Amino acid sequence: MILLEPQHIAILSANTATRRMAQEKGESAPDPVPVVKLFNPVGAATWLVTELCEDGDTLFGLADLGFGCPELGYFSLHEISQIRLPFGLRIERDLGFDGIVPLSKWAEAARAAGSIIHAQQRIWKLAEQQSPAPKGDERPE
Repeated sequence: MILLEPQHIAILSANTATRRMAQEKGESAPDPVPVVKLFNPVGAATWLVTELCEDGDTLFGLADLGFGCPELGYFSLHEISQIRLPFGLRIERDLGFDGIVPLSKWAEAARAAGSIIHAQQRIWKLAEQQSPAPKGDERPE
């Protein structure tokens, strides 16, 4: 599986450039929505990615290796892609992933829940609270 498609690379690189421009101007860093979710299909390791540095390898995002303490930081695309799992499996990209909320909300929820996987329910509820119901779903009182 290709972990990063060209459209992901473009968005992740743009997020890096936006953060760097904000730093240069002395502004607070943006809080982008995660673009890509990578995961171990036979374990708990999960990565939510928001940036790709100029070297084409260094990613930034929320990393959860399954020990109950998800952390924001940098990690290597090359190293993740080289992980060999049982049954010939490798790290995969969640094809249906939608980050929904900014990375800071993911980090907050994942730390409270102890993992990115368990935080997903909290994120979906948060997103529902932040967006109004579609007009067809409104129920009369």
